[in-house]
Amino acid sequence: MFERPKAGQRALLVHLQFPGADFESDRQEFIELARSAGAEIVDVIGGSRREPDPGLFVGSGKAQEIADTVAATGAELVIFNHALSPSQERNLEKIAKARVLDRAGLILDIFATRARSHEGKLQVELAQLQHIATRLIRGWTHLERQRGGGIGLRGPGETQLEMDRRLIRDRIGTLKRHLEVVRGRRAQSRKARERNSVPTVSLVGYTNAGKSTLFNALTGDATFASNQLFATLDTTVRRLALKSGETVLLADTVGFIRDLPHDLIAAFRATLEEARDASLLLHVVDAADPERMSRIGQVEDVLREIGALEVPRLQVFNKIDLRDSEAPRIERDEHGAPARVYVSARTGVGLDLLREAILERLQPGLPESELVLPPSAARLRAQLFTQHAVRAEAIDEGGNFHLRVAMPYQRLRGLCAAAGVPPPPAPAHLIEEWELSP
Repeated sequence: MFERPKAGQRALLVHLQFPGADFESDRQEFIELARSAGAEIVDVIGGSRREPDPGLFVGSGKAQEIADTVAATGAELVIFNHALSPSQERNLEKIAKARVLDRAGLILDIFATRARSHEGKLQVELAQLQHIATRLIRGWTHLERQRGGGIGLRGPGETQLEMDRRLIRDRIGTLKRHLEVVRGRRAQSRKARERNSVPTVSLVGYTNAGKSTLFNALTGDATFASNQLFATLDTTVRRLALKSGETVLLADTVGFIRDLPHDLIAAFRATLEEARDASLLLHVVDAADPERMSRIGQVEDVLREIGALEVPRLQVFNKIDLRDSEAPRIERDEHGAPARVYVSARTGVGLDLLREAILERLQPGLPESELVLPPSAARLRAQLFTQHAVRAEAIDEGGNFHLRVAMPYQRLRGLCAAAGVPPPPAPAHLIEEWELSP
């Protein structure tokens, strides 16, 4: 046994290749993750295996190589780019005489340093506690000591390990209760937006695809954006004005990554539901990333896990300024609907096309109303046409305009009130909600 160091930034990285994996791409991402956590990388050990060793994950020879490198470099921490079981971590620590951290622990550590809001900090703490709850029986010698022996503390007591486990269980319960309150508030906010027929568009994508930069470029906001993994964690929602005069809510969400820890997905459930309940997802892709197609699949795996795969998606190929001869454009699917938009959030090229594509993808889902306007309401009629809200029009013998309009009902009612024109009847689902409201 050994006393585990309380801190340590000097890290030895271990990355093995398994069948079907892209070794070099995964290795480079691993190095970026370690740097994002503030690690001082002393060396990177590679290798290949068909399958993990049950006891050490690596073979005994590779484990000894790790121990020798730790001794030679003075590494305080060994980080694996793989998921390790608690027993594998414990066995490796005994051999290496250094603290061992797996990929999930590394990502959780990065999230802990990036969380800014109260909600984000609660989510990260919950994920960390759930992760370490099964990893308490490790190199801490003090955890085996009994409480007792002092005045007022004599008796069998409980071991430090048992007390730590109990404290963790209690804290996990408290965090879950707090996050349920947060989740309830988010659900109420979403219901309010639905009542007001305000569509929500959520940005999703692999981490470092440029989501926050795109968010800032579209909304004029100043959300922190940086060329690093998981630059922002906390969901930010701002209004986005489209060319029609329509307003939608744009939400910037946490970035996804390969093998995102399940504890983290569970803890961030309230945040990720912003994506699941959105009217449209903008899947931001780094157009300059040679692994972009693989990244698309990995993001869709996470969307599937949180139940958001059925939400309509529009792919946004960002960073075209880093590619030669890549022009801003909209690519359409077989039905003629926008499927991909090529833009550069950094230079602003193609953002007008993106706004047009968002509007086109949202308009089919907007509620339609039948509106009759007298000839004196020509100004309101012109407004509706300017906002691209008119789906069909007919004129009767008295010169009245019969319009079929697609826009949020609350907004249409406001326009009618401003023009002094009776609004059309409210949709049935809104009448039911108003009747049920206290």
